[in-house]
Amino acid sequence: MKFTKRDAERVGEVLKVKPKLQKNSFLFNVGKTSLEIFPKIKIGKKSGTLVSVYTPYSHLQLHFCTGYVASDLLGEVTFISEHDGRVSGLIIEVNGACSFYANLEKEILSGDFTKLEPQVMIPGIALSLGELLIEKKIRK
Repeated sequence: MKFTKRDAERVGEVLKVKPKLQKNSFLFNVGKTSLEIFPKIKIGKKSGTLVSVYTPYSHLQLHFCTGYVASDLLGEVTFISEHDGRVSGLIIEVNGACSFYANLEKEILSGDFTKLEPQVMIPGIALSLGELLIEKKIRK
């Protein structure tokens, strides 16, 4: 994924904050929550996009982000990472709330949610917006 200045502006539109361009990242302050996106950073032996969220009580990171969905309707941005049939996602809302889901089987995103246990259904629904990103990647 190539995260650009235009992408940062789009994320800022949804979160209702202006992105601050740092040396090698974009910073968004959403209430007491900070979102920092590093478009290209060394992660181990490879380079990729890193998404970090800092709250007064936690620090969350999504390594090798492969795409995002910015939803004005929901007032949130969902960042997705997909690897070997597994999906992880970090969601940040316009009020600064955030959620993180890791290692979901991608089939859960498009399956029949009524057949899942509630604990599995919730992240499946939350990350289902990212299914379009994963399908586009597969088609390439």
